[in-house]
Amino acid sequence: MIWPWRRKSRRTMARIAIEGAITGSTRRRVLKALKEVQEREFPALLLRIDSPGGTVGDSQEIHSALLRLREKGCHVVASFGNISASGGVYVGVAAEKIVSNPGTITGSIGVILRGNNLSKLLDRVGVKFETVKSGAFKDILSPDRALGPEERELLQALIDSSYEQFVAAVAEGRKLDSSRVREFADGRVFSGAQAKDLGLVDELGDEERARVLAAQLADLDEERCRVVTLGKPRKPLLQGLSGSNLLVRIEQLVSIEMELSGQPLWLFRP
Repeated sequence: MIWPWRRKSRRTMARIAIEGAITGSTRRRVLKALKEVQEREFPALLLRIDSPGGTVGDSQEIHSALLRLREKGCHVVASFGNISASGGVYVGVAAEKIVSNPGTITGSIGVILRGNNLSKLLDRVGVKFETVKSGAFKDILSPDRALGPEERELLQALIDSSYEQFVAAVAEGRKLDSSRVREFADGRVFSGAQAKDLGLVDELGDEERARVLAAQLADLDEERCRVVTLGKPRKPLLQGLSGSNLLVRIEQLVSIEMELSGQPLWLFRP
């Protein structure tokens, strides 16, 4: 049931902020907010992105949800903040228009998968892993040994597949030829001004300029249109117990580490 005050919102636009690493918690929060945008039939969405990137699947799910929202008639404008790189770009190219600050760090189009070879260190301290596995590749990227040639080839194919998906998303979203995207999709980063020259963003400007553009696309009054922020991140648990920024940061790092266990593919700015 949609309550009366949650029906069509013709005099307001929605705003969703994606800040920090794009992981499972971000995906859940943003998808829930996007569902509310659709239910309340907001004519426009201002998507604020300030993120260095994130995991492939989480970025792709948000990207797909944004495209579905646009199909329903909602105009989506992305505003790139201090940094919108890699997974941030993946999400951003689902928008109808992108506005970036001239100095925004953006780009870093690519995929990375890292493991740690600690075999020499383990030998030195006398630690040895005993592994029982169901298949030859089940312990791939295990930290107690180096990658074998076949393992490296397998992982490279995985990276290449994800990379091609990224290139295709950028090419489609920005209406660029795939070969053109590959020319600069090698992991390098750009300023917002450079990104505009490459066709990665439409305009240079701040979040207010993005808001005005979204209002224009949705035929809303630029001056009187109200912005409603949805899907606000929950306040860190430790923040309520202590004013220490260090404690808050520790909780954030632990949360991210727990979500990213299992060697995920990263769309991330190195």
